[in-house]
Amino acid sequence: MSSAYSFGTIIDRVQSLSLKTIAGVVIGCSILFYWRSKLSSRHLRKSSTLGGTRNLGNEIVIVTGGSGGIGQHISEQLAREKARVLILDIKAPEFQLSTGIAFYKTDITSTKDVARVASEIRHLYGDPTALVNAAGVFNRGSLLENDEREIRETFEVNTLSHFFLVKEFLPSMIQMNRGHIITVASAASFVTVAEMMAYCCTKASALAFHEGLGQELKHWYNAPGIKTSIIHPLWVQTSLIKGFTQYQSHFSQPVMSPEVVAEAVVEQIVYQKSDQVFLPKRLWLAGCLRAFPRGIQEMIRSSYSQVIWRVRNARLADNAGGK
Repeated sequence: MSSAYSFGTIIDRVQSLSLKTIAGVVIGCSILFYWRSKLSSRHLRKSSTLGGTRNLGNEIVIVTGGSGGIGQHISEQLAREKARVLILDIKAPEFQLSTGIAFYKTDITSTKDVARVASEIRHLYGDPTALVNAAGVFNRGSLLENDEREIRETFEVNTLSHFFLVKEFLPSMIQMNRGHIITVASAASFVTVAEMMAYCCTKASALAFHEGLGQELKHWYNAPGIKTSIIHPLWVQTSLIKGFTQYQSHFSQPVMSPEVVAEAVVEQIVYQKSDQVFLPKRLWLAGCLRAFPRGIQEMIRSSYSQVIWRVRNARLADNAGGK
């Protein structure tokens, strides 16, 4: 990989853009930031004024991927709020289950297995009132390095499972006109970088799924009582990015704890909000990326790809040295 997008080159390219173009981007982003802040504050005040909170003691929440990582912290925080939490995961929990949490070994990429577990859940607890799609896999490697199994696994877990789970649990929510579907996506919904192609594609798909679901609930099923939320965190300290963070001197990216993401998810359920949440908050600018001039888009993508490239070289050097 060439160093065509070194920091110096990026600065040169920015300087080569017309002053009018740069000023337009800055002014446009400033206006968007102002109105997003105003609307978000108004929405939060409205929820508080109307008493828009939910007693989670009445909630039955499905959490996929809850055996570890972000899903584990979501499950634990929901349990502390007295919700009944049901973890669906292919692997056993990495932590001691507390009161209010149950585990069901489930292949969420199989409609047959999802239906089997759903039947057991309904028999014991009734119809779930919230679904948190937190399961995710990341198979590091370039397009030519990832094999068919890795590519299929990434799309089946990160994308197709959302369709299967929502199809299973949404009908009862529509019947009750009550429920919440939460999608744990990523900043990768907006920025695609090298060595993460399949993962980024699935997170872009997660955003499209969230948007389409909201439209169908509004226009097809007339179910305003069902909320939909999507969470876009940047780098989160989980096993998924251990291959990057173990080379922190080369990675040098800010990393948040999974508890931060869990808190955002639980807040959506408590306050019954339909929202798009960016973590950290300034990340909302990523949603504007496609409106930027192509040159700026490419510089942003390339800056992250350069980070991955540095880590890759460090990893290859270690492997060559037998570390």
